[in-house]
This record gives sequence, C-alpha cells and structure tokens, in this order.
Amino acid sequence: MTVSFRTAVDPSEPGGPRWRVGVGAVVVLLFVVLAVSVAVSAFATRGGAADELVTVEPGTGAEAGAGAGTAPPAGASVVFVHVHGRVAAPGLYELPHGARVVDVVAAAGGFTDEADQAAVNLARVLVDGEQLRVPAVGETADDGVAGGGGTVDLNLADDAALQTLPGVGPATAAAILSWRDENGRFRSVDDLLGVPGIGPKTLETLRDRVRV
Repeated sequence: MTVSFRTAVDPSEPGGPRWRVGVGAVVVLLFVVLAVSVAVSAFATRGGAADELVTVEPGTGAEAGAGAGTAPPAGASVVFVHVHGRVAAPGLYELPHGARVVDVVAAAGGFTDEADQAAVNLARVLVDGEQLRVPAVGETADDGVAGGGGTVDLNLADDAALQTLPGVGPATAAAILSWRDENGRFRSVDDLLGVPGIGPKTLETLRDRVRV
C-alpha cells in the first residue's frame, strides 16, 4: 500500500493552506493506534500480576507462640509444650509428635544471653502437656530429676534420669520412654503397670521415687 500525503493550497479559501491526507494514510494510522493500545493493555496486565500479594495463612504450629515455625502435616499428632525461663519468647507451643527440646527452644526464639544452655537436655523428646523451664546460669533446671535425691518426673525424665531409679536399667528405661511416646503423658504412677517389665512389686519400689 502506498501512503501519500498531499498538500494543496486553495487560494480562494481564507486561512492559508490546508492539509489533505489520503485514505491509505488514515487506515495506517488507525492500525498504529490499535497496536499501541494492545501493547499498553498487555503491559498493564503483566504489571498488575507482578504486584499481586499472595498471602499464605499460617498453620497452628509453633508460630502461634513465636510467630515462626512450620505447621505439622495434616493428620499428624501434636504435642503442646509450655516453655518459659531464659528463652526469647516464652509461651505455649504446638509441635509435631516426636519433636525434641531443641525444637521448642528454637520455636521460642532461642536462648537468651543469660541461659544456662548446658543445663537443658536438647535431645530429649517432648511429651504433651509438659512445662519446660530454661534456667539462668547458676539456677537449677527441671529436666525430670529433682535435686538432693528427689523424685523423677516420668513425663520429663530422659533415659539417663530414668536409670537413676532403683531396678531400672537400660531396657526398662527404654520401655518407659517407648510407652510415653505411644500413649502420651503418664496420668498417674500406676500407669507404670502398662510398661513391659514393670509389675506390681517393681511399682511399689518406684512409687516413692517417681512423680507425674
């Protein structure tokens, strides 16, 4: 298509020369305007998509107390743990079943500068409903064993603490921990009768040495 622009001067008309544009030029201009409109629309659409903010709803895991963390998978069992003392964000935390002390300390923002980190057994498996206190340097942690030959908390004690009990060796301690993992908290000392290897006689030996 040939596009021509012609200028004609009609001396009989006032106001000087007038521009006269050919029909072909008008069609080309319309195509140009249409193409520019399409390009601007496409650019605006892409820009809007890039600026869209996608908000992901948080789960009900450790972030409920600390603002961070990962929710447990759907259908997974969970444990609730109250952690306090020398951590950045004390509070109640929900963690997946099988989580350890190191997990709840991390969910609580980690230790503070005053925390006695060596007093806490980070490898211990957490149990539902427990309260964990992180002591300051010089304080005593409650990690299952009371000082001065006191009682052992069946819901907090680790393998080493359980083996301080009379008649409890590695096999029985492992059985107690296994029962706790499978059934949750000990509700009473009598629940020890459900642990393989512990009968009425052993229970009476342990009764004054343990607590729940």
